[in-house]
Amino acid sequence: MNIFFDIETLPCQMPGIREEFAAAVTAPAQYKKPESIAEWMRENREAEAEKSWLATSFDGALGQVCVIGFAIGDDEPTAFAVEDLSGEEEVKLLEDFFAMLRGMHSTHGTRPVLIGHNSNGFDIPFLWKRAIVRGVPPPLWFPRDPKPWGDATFDTMLQWYGSGQKAGGSMERLCRALGIPGKGDISGADVWPMVRDGQIKQVAEYCIGDVRRTRDIYRRITFHRR
Repeated sequence: MNIFFDIETLPCQMPGIREEFAAAVTAPAQYKKPESIAEWMRENREAEAEKSWLATSFDGALGQVCVIGFAIGDDEPTAFAVEDLSGEEEVKLLEDFFAMLRGMHSTHGTRPVLIGHNSNGFDIPFLWKRAIVRGVPPPLWFPRDPKPWGDATFDTMLQWYGSGQKAGGSMERLCRALGIPGKGDISGADVWPMVRDGQIKQVAEYCIGDVRRTRDIYRRITFHRR
C-alpha cells in the first residue's frame, strides 16, 4: 500500500524565542570599531533575528508541524491540520497521522510505503523529531533513517535528481519538466504568514495540492498506469 504525503511546518512558537535569537546576533567580523558595530546592530539585529527564527521551521527540535496531507493509494487526498498553535494541537495531529498509518498496516497486513518529495531528507526526520519532542510514539515500523535504496520509502526528489542535486531539486521545476500543473501563487514561504493570518484551511489545501503533485510525479517516474 502506497501512502503519498507531505507536511507543512511553522517556526518555533515558544515564548521568548525571538528575543533569544536577537540577543545572539553579532556583527560580522569585518566590523572592528565599536561605533561601526553599534550602527550595524541597530540596522540589522531585528532582521537577522527574524531570519534565524523563520529558519526554525526546518528544525525538528524547534519548529512545529501544522498540516500533514496524505493520500492512500488512488484515494482522494486529505489532510490533518491544527486548529491553533498550541502544543496539544500538534500532539493530536501526530496521533491522528500515526493512527492512520497503523490502521493501514493492520488492514493490509503489510507496511505502507511512504512516498513524498524530499521526504527522506526532511519530512520523515522532522516527524520523528516532533514525535520525540511531543512524546507521541510512531508505529514501530516507521522509518527512522530512510535510504534511497530501501523499500520503506520512495522519495521522488531523490529518484529524479539524485542525492547530489538537492539545491536544484524543487518540485516546481520537476512538475514543469513533466507537464504536471505546478504550485501556482503559493509557496512554502507563504505558510507561516497564512497560518498567522488564520488561513490554516488554505494551507491545508496547498499541502493537499503537493500530495497530488507528488503522486503524479511518482506515477510518471515509475511508468504507473491507473
